Amino acid sequence: MEPDFREGDQVLVSKISFNNLKGPKKMINSFVVPFTIIKLIGKNAVEVRPTEDISRKHPVFQEQDIVEVEDSPGPVKKIIKARKIILNGKDQRQYLVRFKNQTADKDKWLAEDTIPDENLHLGRFRASRRAEKSHQ
Repeated sequence: MEPDFREGDQVLVSKISFNNLKGPKKMINSFVVPFTIIKLIGKNAVEVRPTEDISRKHPVFQEQDIVEVEDSPGPVKKIIKARKIILNGKDQRQYLVRFKNQTADKDKWLAEDTIPDENLHLGRFRASRRAEKSHQ
């Protein structure tokens, strides 16, 4: 089976691979900022170009601990609605996000920690929901 990744691809590495990330673990995204693959090692591992933050960490990760960076649809325009789902046996809140200069068919359900500028947009969304409830 061919590996899913190639040299030069941008990938995110699971936070499980790190024990030196700053801040509360619950507040850190599941995957850490993009790294560039510089070498494929066998069928199941990759070597990434280390950033300054992880310069002392061994730069080889198993394929199961990385995900490819998706092309971003752009900046967030607004959050439209929220839902709760069960993912891996745990409740997770997701938000339907509309992106600037995109049509409604490009809206995506995203977990709270994956929304760009989440505090700003979630604050606006929650304020609009409170305003709607007070007018009813």
